[in-house]
Amino acid sequence: MKKRINLVVFLMAICTAFLLGLQLYWNYQAYQNSVKTFRSQTNDALDKAVEQLTNIRKDEILADYKKWLADTNLIVVACKYNAEAKQTVFTIRDKYPINKRRPFYLSINDFKGKLNQITPEAKIFFIDHFVKGTIRGNLETKSAYYFTQSLGDKLVEAYDKDRLNLTRLDSIFKRELLKRDINSSYHFIAKKFIFKNFNETNEPLKENSFGTRAYNYGFKEPFKAISAWFPDPNLIFLKKMKWVLLSSLILICITIFCFTYTAKIIFKQKKLAELKNDFVNNMTHELKTPVATINIAAEAIQDFNLSKASADEYLEIIRYQAGNLTNLIDQILKSVVSQQEDVALNLSKVNINQLIGSIIQEYKPQSQLANVNIIYKSGDEDLTGMADGNLLKNAIANLVDNAIKYSGPDSLVNISGHVENSSIIINVCDNGPGIPAQYQDKVFDRFFRVPSGDLHNVKGYGLGLSYAKSIIEKHKGSLSLTSKEGRGTEFIISIPLIYNETSQSSVT
Repeated sequence: MKKRINLVVFLMAICTAFLLGLQLYWNYQAYQNSVKTFRSQTNDALDKAVEQLTNIRKDEILADYKKWLADTNLIVVACKYNAEAKQTVFTIRDKYPINKRRPFYLSINDFKGKLNQITPEAKIFFIDHFVKGTIRGNLETKSAYYFTQSLGDKLVEAYDKDRLNLTRLDSIFKRELLKRDINSSYHFIAKKFIFKNFNETNEPLKENSFGTRAYNYGFKEPFKAISAWFPDPNLIFLKKMKWVLLSSLILICITIFCFTYTAKIIFKQKKLAELKNDFVNNMTHELKTPVATINIAAEAIQDFNLSKASADEYLEIIRYQAGNLTNLIDQILKSVVSQQEDVALNLSKVNINQLIGSIIQEYKPQSQLANVNIIYKSGDEDLTGMADGNLLKNAIANLVDNAIKYSGPDSLVNISGHVENSSIIINVCDNGPGIPAQYQDKVFDRFFRVPSGDLHNVKGYGLGLSYAKSIIEKHKGSLSLTSKEGRGTEFIISIPLIYNETSQSSVT
């Protein structure tokens, strides 16, 4: 039995440890994956943002280029139909050339007209096609081809004047981050220029520890290397995953609690089973003794022609042993009744002074036989409360019985009663051997008896204190003890003083 229980607890411990390890591993992996995803997404977002900003600037430069081509004070656009090639050939040149540079010739396959003189419609078609095709290609390769001197100079000037607009980049970057469900503070670093709420510094802020890769921006070397710096991703995801981590922690705590509680219950039930076995063995022995004695006495009366004096002696033995049997049965029945949760109390007005007085009187033969003196002192003349008189009497009687048994000859048992904080306090104090500290929290358990080695001078079954505590708690009270080994034990009963004038009508 013991080996099976230990095996079950061991297997439960292995399963619990495995589940806890699995939970911790899952949380760690989820956390690491979240951090990796964060790093990847922030890099991708900045890449997209820089690309979009570059495309915006390209469109703006192309729009300016269209204006330059359309400016008749700057550029002359002409055309002439080439019969051999069967195409209209367009030319562009500076209106006021600085040198004798030849015009730039360009034929467009998509243009089907046969013109020897430029028209407004043809000019618009040429400019759109030329800018969207040829010039955009130059911008993609970040080159500046001099189709004319003035156009080349203006494009180089546009490259030189282009500046990284971090306000615009910030707006685009935020939008890209929100697409990826990221809402965290950050700042930009572009070479030695930093953007965060329009403040400048040369180094990453101390609280920022993660930077994206640097992405180049610009149309002319040296390009600007732009990176975004964030607070520690570990801190970000600790905040982001706090509810997941908290729920996991709660689950882990519940699992540990359930395992601990289950193991405790198993060992408690195992111990209770052992105590019950000891109780059964002890009770069996105690029952056999009076039964055997009664049988022998009865056989003697029946089989032998005894005198009246001898018969009376045997009958006295039978009555005495029958009384022992009745006492044993009564203790067992009391214990069973005290464990029933639905037992109703028959409340009535009880005079505690009279109740304790009757207990002392009933135990007078036992106390005289043990040479124990019982003294009762009441601090209140009228110590009256609402209680079940019979059950409360039995509970107090168990304490008095214990005190007489364990005090030893020529000793004193002090009982006192008083009212304190709307409660009736009853103290039962003996000067016996006391209870060791390691057993004081167990003496109220059913079937428990303080170990005494091989000596069993005091008869008992470990039911009295458990019964008394159960009865007191049914009265919404408490039973506790104070004891020092070798200096006796004091039991303290506290029950509510629920009797008052308004409850008199309910007293039966």
